[in-house]
Amino acid sequence: MTSALPDSPSFRVDGQRALVTGAGRSIGLAAAAALARAGAHVTLAARSENELREARAQVLAEGGACDYLVLDVTDSVAVASVLGAQAPFQILVNNAGLNRPKLLVDVQDEDIDAVFDLNVKATLLVTRLVARGLLAAKLPGSIITISSQMGVVGSPRRTLYCASKHAVEGMTKALAWELGPHDIRVNTICPTFIETAMTATMFAEPSFRGWVTERIALGRLGRTEEIMGAVVFLASEASSLMTGSAMMLDGGWSAA
Repeated sequence: MTSALPDSPSFRVDGQRALVTGAGRSIGLAAAAALARAGAHVTLAARSENELREARAQVLAEGGACDYLVLDVTDSVAVASVLGAQAPFQILVNNAGLNRPKLLVDVQDEDIDAVFDLNVKATLLVTRLVARGLLAAKLPGSIITISSQMGVVGSPRRTLYCASKHAVEGMTKALAWELGPHDIRVNTICPTFIETAMTATMFAEPSFRGWVTERIALGRLGRTEEIMGAVVFLASEASSLMTGSAMMLDGGWSAA
């Protein structure tokens, strides 16, 4: 007698509350749209209310469940008061971040503060708040941080950025052990260079575009929509055995 085939895991997140930071545009908005399409009630968080209002309208127009919070995630008081007043989020996508590419000798103190405040401190603040909510409610959850291929490799003019993203990778590994016993998983997504409206000017320079694509095995830049499947996978039970990991969406950059 043959044994029954195992059940396929679900990629749905129906009814779960999801928080996405930096959600007004680009990767953040794509992540929010993907989660809404998979059944989550998505809360968009960013500093620009105009962008948030437009983004929410787009999600609602597709029939998704969505609201938004105007929030500076680098402000610990605001994070505590605004997010602390919300019901627990079972899915968190830490997407807010920035880069200031410079040689280290040219990096100013203000650059260090800005990059670490958003890429590291804000990630810690929001993650801490969401984790506290899940633990108090005794709920399982999935915490996802949009890291970078620069969290596992190095590159010229990105010493500051690499330092911040390597910090995020270390946080993820440690937190996976802290929260694993509570059925809360913690992972990162590590994209390569993504072509967006914000990066269009940078990639209009042929020499830089060529330098980047030569280092990507697929020979091209990434697209925003190529992040969406990874977000849904990590948020859903399809990745139920995955924690403390970095999902490489780098087109082969780190395989060199």
